[in-house]
Amino acid sequence: MSDSLVSATAAPRVFPLRRAQVEVNGASFHVIEQGEGPAVLFAHGFPDTAETWRAQMRAVAEAGYRAVALDMRGFGASYAPSQVELYSALHIVGDLVGVLDALGIGSAVIVGHDWGADHAQRAMVMRPDRFCAVVSVSIPFQPRGELSTWDMLRQQGLGEKYYAFGMMEPGADGNFEPAEKAIPSILYWLSGSPSPETGWDPVDPDRHMLRPAPVAIPEWADPDYVGHTICSFEKTGFDGGLNHYRGAQVTFDLMPAFKGATIQQPALYIWGAADGLCRLFHPTPPTREELLPLAPGLVDVIRLENVGHWPQHEAADRVSAELIKFLGGLEMPEGPGPARRDI
Repeated sequence: MSDSLVSATAAPRVFPLRRAQVEVNGASFHVIEQGEGPAVLFAHGFPDTAETWRAQMRAVAEAGYRAVALDMRGFGASYAPSQVELYSALHIVGDLVGVLDALGIGSAVIVGHDWGADHAQRAMVMRPDRFCAVVSVSIPFQPRGELSTWDMLRQQGLGEKYYAFGMMEPGADGNFEPAEKAIPSILYWLSGSPSPETGWDPVDPDRHMLRPAPVAIPEWADPDYVGHTICSFEKTGFDGGLNHYRGAQVTFDLMPAFKGATIQQPALYIWGAADGLCRLFHPTPPTREELLPLAPGLVDVIRLENVGHWPQHEAADRVSAELIKFLGGLEMPEGPGPARRDI
């Protein structure tokens, strides 16, 4: 039998999902892994866990890579300090590097969504020796400037309107309880499912994300994923996740040395055209040429029509395909990396 016939008839290889608690800089982090090969590290945002990346992890593993995702600091089964000052990008990039160290990975491509994208971008600037490329989902890269994001929004007169300011108030986590109602609402209203005039608007308090959703689970969402997310926040509450918003000013204050620093490594930006957050920051759709001064290694900008803030779910196959295409154009030495610890 010819090799080509064997290849055509062989069953696809199954890559089991591996779970572990790993020690990272003296704290415990929950990590899931799938596949073998050059590493791709996935970072999630709010309100989420590592499980948000399951479709992309499976696709990446089948394409010959080692997919790794963690519950970020403050989420799921990972370390969740109460102090806001411990949620700066310097601490969180330390977490990301520490996960690579714990798993014996020398260098990785990093994929981030929402706050995960912001932290991934800071990792690219701070540790180019450990992160060789980045895929940003929903959040474009902005170098550290003269004003913090929060001060820029206040300067634009949005201090009383922009959604995040309320989320940073003490006790704001109570607004998200119970999780069984908040999670479906956030998934639905931030997606491309609502009609444009009713979906989430980050500067219109009447179109906030916690309105009761008209459906229990959006049609594009995996019920197991939704159930896991609800259970996770029932255990942890939302305060740790909200500390990523509160810690953004801390990050700004600690990073003057990186003012104006751009991302030099290969980069990809994926965003949903129906995302209220993207519409606010992209009054006109950004082009690769417009973003190149901020990320000279930018390969492409992928705009997804009729998709909101959850591209990894709403357009899972397309996001996976674009990710694998991007990975295929990279040189990714596996390298020995630091010695792997027992986990």
